[in-house]
Amino acid sequence: MPKVIFAPLLASVLLCGCAIGPNYQTPTPVASPPANFSAATPLTVAPAGDVQDDWWRLYRNPELDALILKALAANTDLRVASANLARAKGALTEARSALYLPATQLTASATEGRTATGNGLAEIEGKKPRTSGADTFGFVASYEVDLFGRLRRASEAAHADTDAARAALDYARIVVASDTARAYVDACAYGEVLQAAQKSLEAARQTADITRERRRLGAAYELDVARAEALARQAAAAVPAAEAQRQAALFSLAVLTGQPPEAHIPGAEACIRPPALNAPTPVGDGVSLIRRRPDVKQAERQLAAETARIGVATAQLFPIVTLGGQIGGAGSTPDKAFNVYGSTFSVGPAVSWTVPNIVVARARIAEQKATTRAALARLDGAVLAALKDVEVALTNLDSERRRNVEFMSARDQLLRAADLAQTRYDRGAASFLDLLDAQRSLQAAQADVATSDLRRSEAEIALFRALGGGWLSAPAVVDPAR
Repeated sequence: MPKVIFAPLLASVLLCGCAIGPNYQTPTPVASPPANFSAATPLTVAPAGDVQDDWWRLYRNPELDALILKALAANTDLRVASANLARAKGALTEARSALYLPATQLTASATEGRTATGNGLAEIEGKKPRTSGADTFGFVASYEVDLFGRLRRASEAAHADTDAARAALDYARIVVASDTARAYVDACAYGEVLQAAQKSLEAARQTADITRERRRLGAAYELDVARAEALARQAAAAVPAAEAQRQAALFSLAVLTGQPPEAHIPGAEACIRPPALNAPTPVGDGVSLIRRRPDVKQAERQLAAETARIGVATAQLFPIVTLGGQIGGAGSTPDKAFNVYGSTFSVGPAVSWTVPNIVVARARIAEQKATTRAALARLDGAVLAALKDVEVALTNLDSERRRNVEFMSARDQLLRAADLAQTRYDRGAASFLDLLDAQRSLQAAQADVATSDLRRSEAEIALFRALGGGWLSAPAVVDPAR
């Protein structure tokens, strides 16, 4: 073998440990995660305990458990995220193949035909054109010697991309679990609102009927009849609004679980009160939150991938050495193509280098460094957003739980006031207007309690979503057979 071949081989041995570009290190968080969240109160946060991953089981509602597990297996967004992860794994396999294995190609052909040159010679010789055969084969192999770590950095980037895609799937699971729980809660809460509206309508119609009868007997005025009928119409107007909101929640719940919107979900359709915990919840600390949130992990892995691509871009400043070889043969018949006279071969290194014009390579390095700075900013933003999400969720949950207590107390008092107003009116000690005001106030209080139940449950779900639970124990995503 010529001596010139040994030079690049020796260089590859001496420099194989060299990888151009920065070595990635996990950056220091932009903000120190707190040991305790400032918005935590005894009403919302348990003094000790770990965050439960399958948090929906705390509600002890089998229907909710089944719906969330179904959504985690069949939701279309999760199918997309799962496919993205599979694609990232394929890209990683491709990158590793380029690093460790040579590129190969095998070709073979057998043709029969005539050429213009052969036809011309036959005409000169006064002969008829003749067909001739041509059999060829070839095998080519090439391997890039990764002197400056371009392929290694590309493999690092692909590995980080795969981790980021996996974290994206995990975060999608959190979103789907919380959205499914919220849709179920909405369906139950609007079922409660609908039931309250129907009871109010029934009471208002009974009052209107009694008032009309009293007017017929001369014990009430026409003004009383008009007021009673107006109250009944107002109560009737609340029913279709509650029905539409409840139906929209059921549509959302069906789609989240991978079903057509018109699909029937008996458990949700029969629910008339949203599930609630009404107990403090373990939330952990800021450090565990940052480690648990998949969106933070995704941003960190994206930063690692972009950092590795700086090395890929920097390696373009240096020569690329490729070791290659080929063997082949050609002949008018297969035996001639495979004998010593028809065969060919070549082996040796090849060097390519984009010099002296390296302006493009340096521009790409600058672009990649800017992309990496943007990835670092996204990571910082993800950390801050995670901390903010928990603080906001704790604040809202504490507020809604306290509000719910007051709304229920007010409803109980107004229920007693409505009973007293009815008794006083029956005895002639109160006006009809007093009775209507008491009934109207009671209807509003019942609606306030139903709305507060909804907001309290939604605040609980928002806290679990902010804490990043719901993906460690998720089932595998299932693609339906087509």
